[in-house]
Amino acid sequence: MIGIVAVSHSARLGEAALELALQMVQGGGARVKVAAGAGSDADGAPILGTDAVAVAAAIDELAADCDGVLVLMDLGSAVLSAELALELRMSDVPVRLAPAPFVEGLLAAVVSAAAGGSLDVVAEEASAALGAKTGQLGDVNVGDPRPDGPAPDENPSVRPDAVVRAVTVRNPLGIHARPAALIAETSAGADVRLRKLPDGPDASAASLSRLLILGARQGDQVELSVTGVDAEGVVERLAALFDDGFGEATTEVTGSPVAAATPSVATETPAPSPIAAGTVLRGRGVSGGRVAAPAVILAAPLDEPDASAVVAPDDRESEVSAIEWAAVAVADQLRARTSAATGEARAILDASRLLASDPELVAEASALVRIEGRTAARAVWETAVAHEQGLAALGGRMAERVADIRDVRDRIVAEILEVDMPGVPARDEPFVLVAVDLAPADTAALEGGSCVGLVTEQGGPTSHTAIIARSLGIPAVVGAVGATGISPDVVVLVDGDRGSVEVEPDATRADAAKAESVVVPFGGEGVLADGHRIRLLANVGGAAEAASAADAGAEGVGLFRTEFCFLDRIDAPSIDEQVAAYRGVLAAFPGRRVVVRTLDAGSDKPLPFANADHEDNPALGVRGLRIARRSPALLDDQLRALALAADAESAIVEVMAPMVATVDEARAFAESARAVGLMTVGVMIETPSAALLASEMLEVVDFVSLGTNDLAQYTLAADRLLAELGELNDPWQPAVLRLIGAVGAAGRTWDLPVGVCGEAAADPSLAPVLVGLGVTSLSMTPRALGRVAAALEAVTEAQCRAAAEAVLKAATTADARAAAVAILGPESVSGPVA
Repeated sequence: MIGIVAVSHSARLGEAALELALQMVQGGGARVKVAAGAGSDADGAPILGTDAVAVAAAIDELAADCDGVLVLMDLGSAVLSAELALELRMSDVPVRLAPAPFVEGLLAAVVSAAAGGSLDVVAEEASAALGAKTGQLGDVNVGDPRPDGPAPDENPSVRPDAVVRAVTVRNPLGIHARPAALIAETSAGADVRLRKLPDGPDASAASLSRLLILGARQGDQVELSVTGVDAEGVVERLAALFDDGFGEATTEVTGSPVAAATPSVATETPAPSPIAAGTVLRGRGVSGGRVAAPAVILAAPLDEPDASAVVAPDDRESEVSAIEWAAVAVADQLRARTSAATGEARAILDASRLLASDPELVAEASALVRIEGRTAARAVWETAVAHEQGLAALGGRMAERVADIRDVRDRIVAEILEVDMPGVPARDEPFVLVAVDLAPADTAALEGGSCVGLVTEQGGPTSHTAIIARSLGIPAVVGAVGATGISPDVVVLVDGDRGSVEVEPDATRADAAKAESVVVPFGGEGVLADGHRIRLLANVGGAAEAASAADAGAEGVGLFRTEFCFLDRIDAPSIDEQVAAYRGVLAAFPGRRVVVRTLDAGSDKPLPFANADHEDNPALGVRGLRIARRSPALLDDQLRALALAADAESAIVEVMAPMVATVDEARAFAESARAVGLMTVGVMIETPSAALLASEMLEVVDFVSLGTNDLAQYTLAADRLLAELGELNDPWQPAVLRLIGAVGAAGRTWDLPVGVCGEAAADPSLAPVLVGLGVTSLSMTPRALGRVAAALEAVTEAQCRAAAEAVLKAATTADARAAAVAILGPESVSGPVA
């Protein structure tokens, strides 16, 4: 195996380039070390530079299990550091310094090394990598000489023994790096060549750089020619890759190839049609709670600078200076905002400041001015677009950084053009902000304002919109396609738990949601009118949410969703990474209870390293605790990390497993947890089988916690993400209430805790009924603590039990509500939650 060392002035550049390269070889097989940056200054800001000692150490570390090491460098002193490292290293493994482009070379080298290439082959692939980019741009840079470096065969020889198939490129980005890597991986063991039809060049599937040089774009026809063992099977698998668009979004293409396009630039999406009243948009809930308020549509971004303007040679240095000064000014502005921000917002704004200070962005834009005569504004725009496309192609966590690039782009362009930046409006009345996506600075500016909910068409659970929304306790839904078609000032109901956005809901539902958005102060203790104690806890997903929950007075954490530590990664976090993440939550609740749910991946939260690529029915598939059947190390590592975090903090840590269906599963989980020192162990009651076996479950565990969202889904056989079945996913459904009652009865029999951590816990009208059914703690979004506490303070335990007995006799949701009203009073039951 050949090891690779990436030497960069910028730690962020090195890590991003490595993440891009490793996306190409998700099955593993590559050994790469990054030696980047020169440490941090007194304020913690990264210092650009290289360290020969760090490079030598990386080489020596790889030498232990590699046959050779290839070193790639970004520029300038990185080369000097690499050369000096050859003198400082302690190992004698063969080392080659590659005169290859840093990002493209690293990507090609990683793929070649993972395929088992020798040091010479890996070095050749890295050095040829730039040809892919220059070859692809050859048809748009008219008059440029042919790029140096190896090219695909212009006159491929006919192979009469080959299996041949013509396929169509269907994915919008064509054969870029990730599809090329998939082609190379699928072709392993066979001699595969690809030719762009009708008379294009020929390339070996084993060479990433040559595949990229083909320049095959959406709509192009490509001929596959395969010889060797199982040639038919290889052709079928490759054809399936093309037909599926390599797992990327596809659009229908017709017979003629798509004409070669000029380098793409960002374009504004046409204004969508207004959305009708009563429409429910589905997205991904990333910050819990419900709110109803008028919609405010974020102003459109800056117009794209003119692409036709050409700067005279004598004026180009002045344009370059404009870029440099604008970048400095934007970095200063963001630095000022950073100093005034707190928590997650501060960290995110600081990351944007570093983007504005990125020397590569400035250097690339300046090169466009000097070489092509672009205006300063246009050069920044085109450079940012190239960076956006690279991040978008990566998917996952990296794709969510596209909004950050656009924000910095617009700020620099606005500074160059001396115009104002559009941003979050200043309004006195509560509103829901709707946008395609939100820039970090915009999201951070929400703190202390009148924005009570967020809806975006793009973004994910780790986007800055999601992170800051959770830290501020603002209900948020991302990925709600078409949301910008909502008419301004129309009332929308945002449900951050269910990931839904309802346009112009009926008055009853809107009023209920508006009432929920009013934060009622919580005194820090849940108690009934007769003094009976009910613990009121918070649901959190990370350190920022835990801090907010503690500030809201939560008595502890009833549900720590650890999957937020795992989302949008290509591999599982290390034990050390997990310990750090868990300690951030535990530190917010010293001496108080924190219930940690182990990884609940699968279904609507699949992870590439935990779940299969496809399951016909993922909600009934390998999810939650069942992942341990396939990947036991994931659970073992998580339990060890939790134990280490618990030892380091003073919180009272309890652990529970999701998606438990049998007593054997509960017993095995309890044994594993206790073996590492986690002595208080519970299980989630999310399936009817677990509810029916609750008494037997409590023989082997110390507590149970009801996940009412999934319990309703599985009891009523109704997908909880399907809006048209919303009335079935209602915790007031009699079947669900009876299962909760069975679990509560088991808890009373064994005198053990029974919690509710689903969204039903946040419903003030249902809380007294749950207490009457035997629930001893309720865990919810921190915003709901005060309302639930107030509802409980108005009733006695006897009233709660009487209400519970009444609802258990109900046959419909309407009957159940009516039964509760008859006991608790009409003001106690405000209307449907769903």
